[in-house]
Amino acid sequence: MTTEPALDLPPPQQARSRRTQQRILEAGTALLEEGGIEALTIAAVASRAGVSVGSVYRRFGGKDRLIAGLQHAMIDEFRADIIRRFAPLRTDPATLVASAVAGLTKTFEAHAPLMRVFILASATDPGVAQMGSEASIDAGQVFRRFLEPVVPMIGAPEPELCLDVAFRLVYAACMNRVLHGERFESERPLTWSQLTDELVNVVCLYLLGASPR
Repeated sequence: MTTEPALDLPPPQQARSRRTQQRILEAGTALLEEGGIEALTIAAVASRAGVSVGSVYRRFGGKDRLIAGLQHAMIDEFRADIIRRFAPLRTDPATLVASAVAGLTKTFEAHAPLMRVFILASATDPGVAQMGSEASIDAGQVFRRFLEPVVPMIGAPEPELCLDVAFRLVYAACMNRVLHGERFESERPLTWSQLTDELVNVVCLYLLGASPR
């Protein structure tokens, strides 16, 4: 695979072309989730999408750029999901923190199968790794902006650093869960819901000095 991280494909102009491109992306996503990078071939995508091999090549130029397109589409959906989930019913500090943590963990859970594919691919493909890093940094910025109202309540000399560490903590726990499952580091079962509840508790204690419970 190449190390090209960017995707500069022109957007399809006609409705039919947009539908075709969407079918290709959906087919590629399904193949990645089912069998990983090895299952993704131009021929398999074309067959799954019900289009010609030439149609896939015309739109993406090859497997590397198709993978970049699929990763880009997943990142767009991931970011939109985070923003949608950051919607607390109340604006007290503990609720804001809980909403931010749960928004992040639930988004990871929703995208876990495809994310695992790209996490594994990033170990050997610098382009995938770069795009993933840029998306992760962006998610951290969204997380910290959402929690800006709690900054005055953080009793530490560098509250912005605390927000960054809180994001890193939740992010790392989610990445580990996506990559290895719930029993890799412990024999104790811990569902996504339980993991979310405990991370909310930990981050509230860390940032606010009190548990939300």
